[in-house]
Amino acid sequence: MPRRSNLRDLAYDVEDILDKFSTELLRPKIEKLHQASTSKAWSLIPTCCTGSSPNAFGWFMFNLDSEINEITERLLDISRRKNELGLNDIGGSVVEWKRLPSSSLPDGHVIGRDQDKKKIVELLLRDEQSLVNYHVVSIVGMPGVGKTTLSGLVFNDDAMKHFDIKVWVSVSNDFNCVRLTKAILKSVTLNSERFDEFSDFQNLLSEVLTGKKFLIVLDDVWNTNYGLWATMQTPFRAGAPGSKIIVTTRDVNVAKLMGAVECYNLECVSDDDCWKVFVQHAFLNRNTSEPSNLEFLREKIVAKCNGLPLAARTLGGFLRFKEIDQWEDVLGSKLWTQSNQSNILPLLRLSYHYLPSHLKRCFAYCSILPKAYEFKERQLILLWMAEGLIQQPEGSKQMEDLGSEYFNELYSRSFFQKSRKDETKYVMHDLMNDLAQWVAGDIGFRLEDKVDNNNGCGIFPKARYSSYISAKFDGIQRLGAFSKVKYLRTFLRLTESYDEEKYITTTFTLCTLLKLRYLRVLSLNGYMLTKLPIRVSDPNS
Repeated sequence: MPRRSNLRDLAYDVEDILDKFSTELLRPKIEKLHQASTSKAWSLIPTCCTGSSPNAFGWFMFNLDSEINEITERLLDISRRKNELGLNDIGGSVVEWKRLPSSSLPDGHVIGRDQDKKKIVELLLRDEQSLVNYHVVSIVGMPGVGKTTLSGLVFNDDAMKHFDIKVWVSVSNDFNCVRLTKAILKSVTLNSERFDEFSDFQNLLSEVLTGKKFLIVLDDVWNTNYGLWATMQTPFRAGAPGSKIIVTTRDVNVAKLMGAVECYNLECVSDDDCWKVFVQHAFLNRNTSEPSNLEFLREKIVAKCNGLPLAARTLGGFLRFKEIDQWEDVLGSKLWTQSNQSNILPLLRLSYHYLPSHLKRCFAYCSILPKAYEFKERQLILLWMAEGLIQQPEGSKQMEDLGSEYFNELYSRSFFQKSRKDETKYVMHDLMNDLAQWVAGDIGFRLEDKVDNNNGCGIFPKARYSSYISAKFDGIQRLGAFSKVKYLRTFLRLTESYDEEKYITTTFTLCTLLKLRYLRVLSLNGYMLTKLPIRVSDPNS
């Protein structure tokens, strides 16, 4: 078992112990309520602490003490191994990866962005009144959707001759005011080495921009510190009215912080354009007639890339060296495992790395959502609430309001997208879904992904979250795998259609369900239930 799983399992086990203790403390209060009235709450208390005699609490505390000692030993063991291996800075490897500096020159003919380019150009040429002489136009979208490519198309368009000065700067996750100011100055004057002080750089840049209409592209911006941006933008105020700054970012909040008057949300390309990008890179731009069996693979390739140009380019470049009859085998694996040269996983991991810790757990929970599954904001918030993933400081907002803030933060950072079919719902791009599964590891699973045709089960025994798509009848042969996951917290039944009646085996509801003692989320919605366990259905049991 990976060490990451060891530590995470330990954290979940600690939470389970705290839950048990909290439940036991509530028992006397609920017993009084039960004696006063027929309360349904009593029948829902977990069986881990049954019995109301004076000795019951002592026996409970004896067992709890044993569990705490076991937890302590595991923690000491993990700490000892960490010291032996010298792991003093866990997770630093993510930050060490740096994206290559971007360029305004595309790596070939750009497909499927003509209309996007036209709209951005119109925004840049529009004259608007404001308190400052420049305007910020932002291109926002998920990693790999083509923000840099589009801004490069615009930057090199003939219409940009309208500007006296044009500068392209690759920003990335290092928003260093000195470095960026020097880069802009050097691009304009070809000389930025004769100063030592930051104020000198800013003064010279202000002089150079005075009275000039400029276009500056700041590509791949991550900065959320308004103070840094306020300091850096000072020289830009000297430019002529009508000056523009293009900002590309994954996070709409970054664009707003920089005062963007327009936030252009860059969508994925169409299936046809995605296919063209793939062919462009798979066949080295040659005018090659497509083999007869390629049409059969087209649907799988397009589905794998799911409108993301970077994915189409990466897959095309990898399959270029494979025989076409080998392609189908390759399409069954994760896209980022197909080439050591692929930068898809590092790009996505960087987005995850910069999430606040409370959002990381919420995103990992989303690993149980099937690909292309449409969900509503409130649906996901309620699941987070039930799992205790929403942190509520004392005297703070209502839990659902905080959940809405969590959701909108993930949406603004391009982890979720609006559904094209229903504007009231959201989806995760397939690669984001893969990332969520990678992050979650063994703590979450979708039943369809873990049980093979022979009913073999690859489920981690201490998994915490689960989901499955219901069939016409869900029998024990299919759902029996859940009996092996005794620490399960989420049992989420999902459906692709509500048009027909669905049934679940009574063996599961009467036996397996009672073994899942740590459940926080239980969904049997849509089933035609005929019988429930007595402890659930009878308040007097």
